[in-house]
Amino acid sequence: MDDCLFCKIVAGDIPSAKVYEDDICYAFDDIEPEAPVHTLIVPKVHYDNLAADVPAEVIGHMMSVVPEVARLKGIGESGYRTVVNTGPDSAATVGHLHVHVLGGTKMGRFTFEGSLREA
Repeated sequence: MDDCLFCKIVAGDIPSAKVYEDDICYAFDDIEPEAPVHTLIVPKVHYDNLAADVPAEVIGHMMSVVPEVARLKGIGESGYRTVVNTGPDSAATVGHLHVHVLGGTKMGRFTFEGSLREA
């Protein structure tokens, strides 16, 4: 998509802090992190979100990359959270499918208000 921020990052038109890349996906650090480690994994092909008829192979591959990204970011052993936002109530800010990998701190419980609190 011409106006998609993540498509521009994947194309190299917008700089990013690359963490991982292969033929299917690209991972980079979020510029507005919500945890000490906050990396996004995006497919190189544009899909609006998880409900956009994404091939199972793409979703499966993205999820299989999560442990490697966590390892590369130093949180593979301590633990991490993965999040995929879909739809208007999800608080997604970019309309391109992506997996958040968050860690580097003890995570709180996720509440319906959308905030992280101490467990």
